Amino acid sequence: MAESDRKRRSTRNSKMVSSPVVTKMQAIMQKEMVREFLAEFMSTYVMMVFGLGSVAHMVLGEKFGSYLSVNLGFGFGVTMGVHMAGNISGAHMNAALTFTNCALGRMSWKKFPVYILAIIQFSGGHLTVTGPTATAGIFATYLPEHMTLWRGFLDEVIVTGILQLCLFAITDKENNPALQGTQALVIGILIVVIGLSLGMNTGYAMNPSRDLPPRFFTFIAGWGIQVFRDRDWWWVPVVAPLLGAYLGAIIYLVFIGSSIPRRPQILENSMKYEDRRIPVLPKTMSNPPTTLTPVSVSPANRPSVRTVPPLSDSIHLEHF
Repeated sequence: MAESDRKRRSTRNSKMVSSPVVTKMQAIMQKEMVREFLAEFMSTYVMMVFGLGSVAHMVLGEKFGSYLSVNLGFGFGVTMGVHMAGNISGAHMNAALTFTNCALGRMSWKKFPVYILAIIQFSGGHLTVTGPTATAGIFATYLPEHMTLWRGFLDEVIVTGILQLCLFAITDKENNPALQGTQALVIGILIVVIGLSLGMNTGYAMNPSRDLPPRFFTFIAGWGIQVFRDRDWWWVPVVAPLLGAYLGAIIYLVFIGSSIPRRPQILENSMKYEDRRIPVLPKTMSNPPTTLTPVSVSPANRPSVRTVPPLSDSIHLEHF
């Protein structure tokens, strides 16, 4: 009996110890910055699993993958990422988009390192970077032989600019946005279309978060320093998307956003608006009239009645 009492007491004590710990952990997990960090981490992870998996099929599987499957993998990988975190963090999954939102004042700069850290967290045999059996390209982009470095830089600026331009159009409620609930699918289709039409030149990285962490992974995993030295390309998918996304946002705001008339903030139902006005008597009336029970008063003793100003002369308090 004594031993069972000790076990019962030990269990009760462990519950008393764990309960505050669990409560504290739950409180931490509910904090906005923590939730956004975890949401960005998971959405980026999901996107990379589908995207890089499709590239591996194309490189290693011969008949199991194709260029089309890569575009579909990344496109709908983004769709799943948006569903994963769209209502929590916005599902950027892209440091260039986070940078642009901060630069335009749409998001606080203090959240920038949180989003970037969440994205970077994702980050045997003869492992080669170039050649017929190269496999480093499964994880990061590399400049093909038919492109020069600066042409590749310009290409990444253009494709990322188009990405940001279209994203603004998809989400702009004052324009012609995607229907509520379809944004993730439309964004996924956008990625597929960009890949099919503009992806051949540089692999359309468009995203420092998609390219740099996997490149570090290949460096650590055995591909070596060549992943950073090959044609000095590594910095382009980091810098060019930042510039391209910012330029794309500015172009949209100047050519489209600035020409859209902004509706005044008024109530939609004007009749309802009129009904909610509360009349207030002018300050000149010291004693507002009150409703009295009718009594029998002779004409001689009838008190004089002051004329109440019409309602149109009164002041209105508008409730919104």
